[in-house]
Amino acid sequence: MTDQNLFTAFTLGSLTLANRIVLAPLTRNRAGTGLVPSQFAATYYSQRASAGLLITEATQISAQAQGYQDTPGLYTQAQIDGWRLVTDAVHAKGGKIFAQLWHVGRVSHVDLQPGGAAPVAPSAIRAQTKTFVNNGFADVSEPRALELDELPGIVNDFRQAAANAIAAGFDGVEIHGANGYLLDQFIKDNANQRTDAYGGSIENRARLLLEVTAAVVAEIGADRTGIRLSPVSPANGVSSSEPQAQFDYIVDQLNALDIVYLHVVEGATGGPRDVAPFDFDALRQRFKNTYIANNGYDQDLATSSLAQDKADLIAFGRPFIGNPDLVERLKAGAPLSAFDPATLYGGGAAGYIDYPTLAESSATAH
Repeated sequence: MTDQNLFTAFTLGSLTLANRIVLAPLTRNRAGTGLVPSQFAATYYSQRASAGLLITEATQISAQAQGYQDTPGLYTQAQIDGWRLVTDAVHAKGGKIFAQLWHVGRVSHVDLQPGGAAPVAPSAIRAQTKTFVNNGFADVSEPRALELDELPGIVNDFRQAAANAIAAGFDGVEIHGANGYLLDQFIKDNANQRTDAYGGSIENRARLLLEVTAAVVAEIGADRTGIRLSPVSPANGVSSSEPQAQFDYIVDQLNALDIVYLHVVEGATGGPRDVAPFDFDALRQRFKNTYIANNGYDQDLATSSLAQDKADLIAFGRPFIGNPDLVERLKAGAPLSAFDPATLYGGGAAGYIDYPTLAESSATAH
């Protein structure tokens, strides 16, 4: 059964999306020298431009914000120029693309930090997780707590990266407030033990995220600003003792800023959807603009969620890796290709831009 709701156009702020299908951010660790997106990246994203909206892999806002080997940045002119090749290629295919902006915080390694410095965090609590560095996975390094007077600089780095994204031709940006990275570390009370204005209460722990969002909105406009949240995902060792109250508050504040979309990881990132009690429907109803649902969606779940008005757009991640023409395959009810796990992180063209479309597969078969 094909429900055309997934394939109908949608208005996102001032943009008209061709369909309700979103390419979720997928880290692939293929940036070149200077952490500039490679020529391959322009091909990769343009191959997937039939999605209503593309959201790039997480892209660091500064050298300090990096947590994984060979992830791209948006803080130098060379990086802006590299991303311009990507946005031009996507727009040439009629696509729309947002840049996801991140600071990883404590999910980093001294070998990736300027001068071999310790990663930064709300509190000096080491994350129970690994990162991809020196061509393999290693435990993250012990972080140091950010000083109060450093926080305005981080807000400004997000603001500048948003301006850089628009200079690079992006249609907007997504602030990465999810998956246990810096902004989520401030939100979640097991990672944030601060006793100043950025720790303790629900309001204080949301402060940095909201200051970043306000700065980005002031720089590029609310209709070009989205945000990604993961209320109950244990990704990278974070947890909240009262997620519903925490995220109800955050969404009320985001409503006041009038951002264009809320992109929500429902459940554990890349894992079970029922990892902890949380009312995502209530969050969706609370948010007045576009709600993008993410995590474990297949066509049936996506179709039923749209039919029940549980979401406006549906983000697909891993299915897009092996299926550059995922939209066309879903529309045709065609089988999906598997991806090669060995080529997910790092490398070149193989396992990145060489997955055939359905048409190409048929031509080869005949």
